Amino acid sequence: MKKILTPFNILIILFIASFSTAMALETNDEKEKLVADFERAKAFTAEYMEAMPAEGFSSKPTTDIRSFAQQFLHIAGANYMFGSMIAGVDNPKDGVEFEKDEQFQTKEACMKAVNESFDFIIETIKGMPNESFESDVKLFGQFEMSKGVAFAKAFEHLTHHRGQTTIYLRLQGVTPPSERLF
Repeated sequence: MKKILTPFNILIILFIASFSTAMALETNDEKEKLVADFERAKAFTAEYMEAMPAEGFSSKPTTDIRSFAQQFLHIAGANYMFGSMIAGVDNPKDGVEFEKDEQFQTKEACMKAVNESFDFIIETIKGMPNESFESDVKLFGQFEMSKGVAFAKAFEHLTHHRGQTTIYLRLQGVTPPSERLF
């Protein structure tokens, strides 16, 4: 009996192949995992910003919260702050108030600032010795944890704020990008 590949069977094969590829890429190296997560977050964040029309960057669902641009500029500032604090390196943007500075509020300037902040945190992680991710750091003078966990908190923070912008896109009639879990 001859077997025919149906569209459903093809989808199952592709799913299994992609899952197998993801499993093959799995690593026990915490640095590699963090770099991969932040690179994925950079691409996903860029998709969110690209999806918003330029005029939507100043939009706010209500007057008392951050604009779309300010949400992403908050992520940019946090990437620099977390990266420098955790790794113990100088913050190259210390004193820059991304959210408040008018020069960063346009789509082009916002995207550039956010992408550069991801480059900073990714390069900072890459520059750290593998064993340093197990050493402790105290964030904000009160929360003690390993540096690996601290970077996971930074990742959680950026995910939270990017997720908030889903409603901003919907209010502009834009469908948000599909989730990037892998």
